[in-house]
Amino acid sequence: MASRAWRSVRARTTFGATLVVAVALLIGAFSFYGILSSSIHASAERAAEQRLDELTERLDGPGGRGIDTLDDEIVQIIAPDGSVRAASEDALDDLGSTALPIVDGASTRTIDRTPMLIVSDDLHGDETLVLAVPIEDAVETLSTVAILLAVAVPLLLVLVAVTTWLVVGRALRPVTRIRREVDGITAEHLHRRVEVPPSSDEIAALATTMNRMLDRLDASATAQRRFVSDASHELRSPLATIRQHAELAQAHPATTSIDELAEVVSDEGLRLQGIVESLLLLARLDEGAGTHDEAVDLDDVALGEVRRLRSRGVDVDGTGIAAARVVGDPRLLGQLLRNLADNAARHSAGRVAISVIPQGSWVFVTIEDDGAGVPESERERIFERFVRLDEARSRDAGGSGLGLAIVRGIATAGGGTVSVDASRWDGARFVVALPLSD
Repeated sequence: MASRAWRSVRARTTFGATLVVAVALLIGAFSFYGILSSSIHASAERAAEQRLDELTERLDGPGGRGIDTLDDEIVQIIAPDGSVRAASEDALDDLGSTALPIVDGASTRTIDRTPMLIVSDDLHGDETLVLAVPIEDAVETLSTVAILLAVAVPLLLVLVAVTTWLVVGRALRPVTRIRREVDGITAEHLHRRVEVPPSSDEIAALATTMNRMLDRLDASATAQRRFVSDASHELRSPLATIRQHAELAQAHPATTSIDELAEVVSDEGLRLQGIVESLLLLARLDEGAGTHDEAVDLDDVALGEVRRLRSRGVDVDGTGIAAARVVGDPRLLGQLLRNLADNAARHSAGRVAISVIPQGSWVFVTIEDDGAGVPESERERIFERFVRLDEARSRDAGGSGLGLAIVRGIATAGGGTVSVDASRWDGARFVVALPLSD
């Protein structure tokens, strides 16, 4: 559990923020200390060199006259042989006859456990004036700054880590609540929704997205339950008919014959087979199963349907069929046109028109009839599965209610659309739009 907590977004964010701030603070602290140290030392060197120049003008002469009158300063005049020719009172007390080192520029030495800045300058007669200035105040200042930085940087890091931990935890609290709510939503409770916080931020957008997903799942589950219920009913009907006739023939052999029973079994078996094949096709379309796509002359398919309907005695107008080629599965496209043609023939009063019109990068297949038409309120619902309008409730007249659902599934799988409106004769006009092949 602890390992999982350290792998959480909260822990990783806190660690990352603390690490970045730590690097920035360390770089800043070292830079600040270095700049401050250089500035303090440079200031001390300028003061020492300025004082050295003043002493040089004052003492430049034989014997270093007046050097013994200097108070609180360590000053020596060094002879060319390195011996101390003259020294101030403090220099005699602290160093005696020991000569200060002659340096170029400035140098730091510890004298009597006190840090000193030593500078020197040439006098007449090859003598050298050496001045030692105590810099313990500067050293103490730098030491104090170092201690403050050593304490402040860890404290700031702890503050940043705690603040980040609390802020990220507060920001992720709605996510945890959303996760728990979603985790408690099962198939039996798809009506439940996640509470959307009023913050109008990314968390609110996440909650809204989760609710939209739940809406889709709820709609899908409802449609699936309705589909299963309808499919069970449709499959049960032919089986019940076969069973009833079989039981009747068994109980009362004189009321029926083998031929009549065989005809009933054959008709209902064909109907059952058609329903099962339609359901399997819809399942394949839903799963996006691969199809055998190739160039298909849609006008040839449409002309084939015109000839088929005419052979059944239907008055079909095919003058609006123009040459058009699409890419798709020939079998599925043929079934699409056949389902629409059969639907038009079933509901027409005697006239059907089929047209294929290429326009731009699309081809529009139109099949219309002179029947009763489709009410505007039902024009979307008729593409749902097992939907039959009131006038087609009879299974003999209305089929299984899967034909138009298959039409929409095939059209959608081919990147097209299908819609229905009123025909020229106030009947139904189905328009399928499919992309033309390149």
